Amino acid sequence: MSEPISLRVVIEQPETRVDVLGEAPSAPVAAVLARHRCMLVEPLRPDQAALPLHDFDLEFQLRSDLTPGTVLHPPAAGVAPPQPPPRRPPEPGAPSPRHPERITEEQATQLAHGVEIEAAASLLRADQSVLITCEKILVPHLAEHIVRRAGRDPRLLEADGDQESRPPVAGFPAPPATLRQRLLSRLRDLVREIKDRQVLVVPHLDLLGGGQDGALSNESRELIELLYSTHGSRCVLLAFADPSLPVPEVLASRFSTRIAIEGTPRLVRLHTGDELPSQTALITREEAAHFSVRENTDLYKFLAGLSPVRLRQAMRYAHQQHEGNPQATVAELRDTIRAFKAQQSSSFEIPDVSWDDIGGYDDVKAALERTLHIMNMSRALPDEDQHLRAELTPRGFVFYGPPGTGKTLFAKAVANKFNATIQIVSGPEVTNKFVGEGERRIRELFAEARRNAPSVIVFDEFDSIAARRGSGDDGGSRAGNAMVAQILTEMDGFRPDVQMLVIGTTNRLELIDSALLRPSRFASFPIDLPDEYARRDIIRVHARRYRIPVDGFAEALVRATVDWNGDEIRALFRDAFVAAKYEGRPPTPTQLGELVGRHQISRKREHVGRGRV
Repeated sequence: MSEPISLRVVIEQPETRVDVLGEAPSAPVAAVLARHRCMLVEPLRPDQAALPLHDFDLEFQLRSDLTPGTVLHPPAAGVAPPQPPPRRPPEPGAPSPRHPERITEEQATQLAHGVEIEAAASLLRADQSVLITCEKILVPHLAEHIVRRAGRDPRLLEADGDQESRPPVAGFPAPPATLRQRLLSRLRDLVREIKDRQVLVVPHLDLLGGGQDGALSNESRELIELLYSTHGSRCVLLAFADPSLPVPEVLASRFSTRIAIEGTPRLVRLHTGDELPSQTALITREEAAHFSVRENTDLYKFLAGLSPVRLRQAMRYAHQQHEGNPQATVAELRDTIRAFKAQQSSSFEIPDVSWDDIGGYDDVKAALERTLHIMNMSRALPDEDQHLRAELTPRGFVFYGPPGTGKTLFAKAVANKFNATIQIVSGPEVTNKFVGEGERRIRELFAEARRNAPSVIVFDEFDSIAARRGSGDDGGSRAGNAMVAQILTEMDGFRPDVQMLVIGTTNRLELIDSALLRPSRFASFPIDLPDEYARRDIIRVHARRYRIPVDGFAEALVRATVDWNGDEIRALFRDAFVAAKYEGRPPTPTQLGELVGRHQISRKREHVGRGRV
């Protein structure tokens, strides 16, 4: 094989490189370069203009990096060189001029994940099959591009538009073929037809052959047999799977390499070898100017968990939301992106609880403040200490104590302080009687949390899914052990740049598996019954919230509510508010005393019912 022809190509924008390399390898080089308005440092000989793109080794340079006065040549005769726009010196404090003029979702994906794309392409060139784990929304922007980047021709597995006809059975018409069956039928044809230098692309391997190893469907078994058959084993495959959907290990083992693509990297590598922050490379100049985005702005925390496609959608959404606001700030951009992520999810929301809404517990607040401060400051560590980021703070908290002491309120306040979205999951919601369903639900929760980062997952009644693992052979023990193992796997796989917290609340800390209570995983915080100082603060908070004046008898309420939890104190003020608004009884000391007595009687009956007296 002859050596490729070196060609120095000059482009206006970094994303043009992605467009050129995404063209068909057999397309004429001169036509491709002319279509994308590229120029050449050395002229292209007439006999080279019609040669295919894969015969050339293209070296890209930005026009702005050239020495002034450099003579450029069009790729084909009759193509006039594009004139660069007049340059103006940047204004003091203006956004970086390195933001692209425009960028599409496809360009953003291929630019952000250029390292993974090149790794996959190099494996395909070596006739190695590759399995890529990524969000479904990225697959259309990666599938054929990776194959073309490898200099191969893609053969895409997709169902035909018409239903496959099936022969009648015993005189009755057969039911129409399902999508899985039609895809398997098409896959059989592709396996027989595949040629050298072709790659078989399976965009949705998880939907076609997904499931647990011990409970494979008939279609999954048929797929595994087909891919391991004589013809199937010779095919070079590029397949995609979503991280929240399991792929049987026997099927995943058919691929020589597995590559995970998740979120957006902090730095994006350009074709020149330079690296730009993703908040510069993936945000347009107009968007950056509208929100006064600077390169040193701490915006990446809110973008890290988003895929490049979601990032571009979020930026367009934010720009539209603030279209009539010429004074929009980066802080408003962050809040809008957080709202966008919450709207994209059916379960994550923006918390509205602050420290001021929680009375007392100053020692717990101070400890949590310190931990959150260390997490934020760890992003500013020098390069030589970056490897320690994941070790400086735990991956989550466990709040434990009696019922009604505000453990869930603390979780919401932490999420608010973290500028994060939050999802509260009751432990029993995760458990399922079917094998593997609990682990699947946990995978989905963590995958969605990563997309919504910074985010907080709260497992209420944490002991129901994270109880100590036992050696029992019954189904319940095995399912519980599997869920604990899945939580450990997910937490150990945290990326430092994708900020997530897992918070568990429980009344029974002794039931939690000891592996989860290691200092590097969960930090434990006791939320006990409020002491005298805390009750005084809780009374002040609820008196302000329900607009119940307590001047002159607040101390009497503090003494009367010994051993009450925060929720019982809140219920006292709730009842006082209802009496004032709907029953015409103003909140006097006497009326509040009657309510205290009523609650005391109710508490005593509850304790008697539990056999405590």
